[in-house]
Amino acid sequence: MAQIIGGIAASHTPTIGFAFDRDKSSDPVWAPIFEAFEPIHAWIEEKKPDVLLFIYNDHVTSFFFDHYSAFTLGVGEKWEVADEGAGARDLPAIAGHPALAEHIGRSLMADEFDMSFFQDRPLDHGCFSPLSVMCQHDASGWPLKLVPLQMGVLQFPLPTARRCYKLGQALRRAIESYPEDLRVAIVATGGLSHQVHGERAGFNDPQWDARFMDLFERDPEQLTTITHAEYATLGGLEGAEVIMWLVMRGALSAQVTCRHRAYYLPSMTGIATAIYETVEPQTMWPQARDRHIAHLNEQLAGAERLKGTYPFTIARSVKAYRLNRFLHDLIVPAHRAKFMEDEAALMREAGLTDEERSLVSSRDWQGLIHYGVIFFMLEKLGAVVGVSNLHIYAAMRGESLETFQKTRNTQALYSVAGKDAGSLGWDKPSN
Repeated sequence: MAQIIGGIAASHTPTIGFAFDRDKSSDPVWAPIFEAFEPIHAWIEEKKPDVLLFIYNDHVTSFFFDHYSAFTLGVGEKWEVADEGAGARDLPAIAGHPALAEHIGRSLMADEFDMSFFQDRPLDHGCFSPLSVMCQHDASGWPLKLVPLQMGVLQFPLPTARRCYKLGQALRRAIESYPEDLRVAIVATGGLSHQVHGERAGFNDPQWDARFMDLFERDPEQLTTITHAEYATLGGLEGAEVIMWLVMRGALSAQVTCRHRAYYLPSMTGIATAIYETVEPQTMWPQARDRHIAHLNEQLAGAERLKGTYPFTIARSVKAYRLNRFLHDLIVPAHRAKFMEDEAALMREAGLTDEERSLVSSRDWQGLIHYGVIFFMLEKLGAVVGVSNLHIYAAMRGESLETFQKTRNTQALYSVAGKDAGSLGWDKPSN
């Protein structure tokens, strides 16, 4: 079974990545940053976690305010480095762990945390700034995998500090109930005190930073009672992102041992690092694990007996992500035009596999569903190529349109085709 081997806390200021990329380790101004991360690097080398559950916030790089969620779990197969304005950093992508991420997502939803899920979004300095210093890597990649948990802490209202702590407690149940033997370290990033906007820009309070870290280790419950305004008062408005640390703390046991703690304030942000291990071993009793597995499976229990029914799970979404994305892009006029001009060339350009290209080119509606394509992408493809929804429904059932129509109350045909649709052979006035 999966096991949480400890928690790592680290600030994620871009200062860290800047110093690493420009090899500032010997510069006395920057050296304390590297010194603060050396024990984390050594701990990871010694403990060899298989996966880092990485709690961070995106800085309006891959997530914008057209859709902004409180808790967003990354379920993809790999994570690239984001371009934040002048080109991406020269770091390799890091592999994800979709199976663990799906299990965590199902568990958190069962525990009534309303999660969002993402794939194919690069991670910005909230993740890669500390990661680049804490973990060995080279051009070939990283020695471990990463599951990112993006926290929406920039646009108010935010989750409360207590809600973040409870999320951590739910994460512990989720990880410890995962059936594969994995060593998981929880990494919490952000803070410490800083404010980067307005006339109060440049605010810091090292005394509060020290007090926060004391309470974090010994009395985290007290930190859950502090409001966002109080966190802003004590540590700056952007410094209120330290509520993300409480997710990691909630995933650990009540008592922890602090193996390392460092603090340095070079400029705008109090840079802190710490390592926490649980005092007692973290194990979930087999009976409790069985109950939790039943709990997270409860909502879909029995659905497998519904013949011809395929719930669109995270696993199906990850498997067929590239193909679903290709079909979704048919809503883009330029993509749609290229598809109509030479769909085979466009599918090759998109990197679709031979199987995926065959499913699309043969209009194998049933096969597409079995592969993992969600119906609403079939609907878009049908609208582009002039096939009605009813034709698709019939094909999925393995029936002719005439046979399927006999099960309907009317003989109406329709699709989602819009104003640019050409002549639809089935769209004729009724006599």
